[in-house]
Amino acid sequence: MAERVSLSDFLRQALYEHPDGQLCVAYSGGPDSTALLHALAHLPAARTRDLRAIHVDHGLHAQSARWAAHCRAFSAALGLACDVHVAKVDRSGGIGLEAAARHARYAIFAEHLHAHERLIFGHHQDDQAETVLLKLLRGAGPEGLAGMRAERPVGPGLAWRPLLDVPRQVLRDYVQAHDLPCIHDPSNDDRQLARNHLRHEVMPLLKALWPQATISITHSAALCRMAANTLQQDWLAAFENLRDDASNSLDAGGWLKLPSALRNPLLAHWLHAQGLSAPTTAQRQQIERQCTAQEGQLPCIRWPGAEVHVWKNRLWALAPGNQPSPPDEMAWQGEPLMLPDGGSLTLEPSARLATALNVRWRSGGERIKPAGDRHTRDLRALFQSGAIPPWQRDFCPLLYEGDQLIAVADRWLSARAETIFREARARPRWRPGR
Repeated sequence: MAERVSLSDFLRQALYEHPDGQLCVAYSGGPDSTALLHALAHLPAARTRDLRAIHVDHGLHAQSARWAAHCRAFSAALGLACDVHVAKVDRSGGIGLEAAARHARYAIFAEHLHAHERLIFGHHQDDQAETVLLKLLRGAGPEGLAGMRAERPVGPGLAWRPLLDVPRQVLRDYVQAHDLPCIHDPSNDDRQLARNHLRHEVMPLLKALWPQATISITHSAALCRMAANTLQQDWLAAFENLRDDASNSLDAGGWLKLPSALRNPLLAHWLHAQGLSAPTTAQRQQIERQCTAQEGQLPCIRWPGAEVHVWKNRLWALAPGNQPSPPDEMAWQGEPLMLPDGGSLTLEPSARLATALNVRWRSGGERIKPAGDRHTRDLRALFQSGAIPPWQRDFCPLLYEGDQLIAVADRWLSARAETIFREARARPRWRPGR
């Protein structure tokens, strides 16, 4: 159907079937997004939905600023706004430059989309076929082999790929017919990159032998999508039962008892919801083996982009990071205080303490007598009984008045601390960074 219908007609029908939300085009300046933006700009149904463009400058090429200027100028010629944002690509995460750039790009999308706005991508049928083959070569299951979803949440908006049934040639023909200026990113010619090698070397060979290869691959992807959606109903229900809202941790034993068809996508969903990468098959199997770790053991499975701890028979996911050294003590009188691990200490509601306190960090042997407790308690025992995860303990703020420990964050307060905070009509609030 897509080959018999023009790009404009296809988009007009897509807008009719999805009439909700403002529209924003993810505009790189390449041929596909250029055709998409130009075609939408000439559709009244898109114009009336506050159509705009967004361009991400990754700063990875010497010409990137020039490309951003091109995107602004082309959008302006169409009478559209083009918001340009410069990404901070973190190359230290060990996930590769392409993945790091993608994470930075989607972080910008999530931050700058409007509520319920549709972020429209120019991904087409050939892109989908390449994605499915790449997933297949990485050993993916039904969700991965289903390829890109036509819709999925991004920040307060929705990523929308309405052209997944449209061949690439339809967009390229549109660019040629309208003589549209496009950016050529030389990184797309680098055949050492997996997708480019697949696009320029493998796919032409497949199509020479099987002319319907792209259609067949995307048809299989659609079948996998139906299977994945059916499985999703079951693992989402299990996810709700296994996840603790307060800690966002998972019941390790309950997760392990699930069939692998549910266990694997549930784990990936849990991690992706926290902005973390999913494990490889070997790493996931290591998590499964460590789920039965004995009391006192603290297994941690790390990979580029995430780490999973097994503690108290639960799974805890964290972003990897270098553990900072505890600083010297910090003075505190109620103002928002940023902690070394990225956490914070505040007063709620906002107030100022009459007595200035000092914030210190555990060094061993600390003791406190919590209000209402007949006994003085060892901090280590309190951490264990209070289920403070081991990776949070070194940066749990200890509040001192002089040399007297009077509060352990917001968890254990002495009678003296209760008096100080009652007089301020506020309570301390500790938000761990990890």
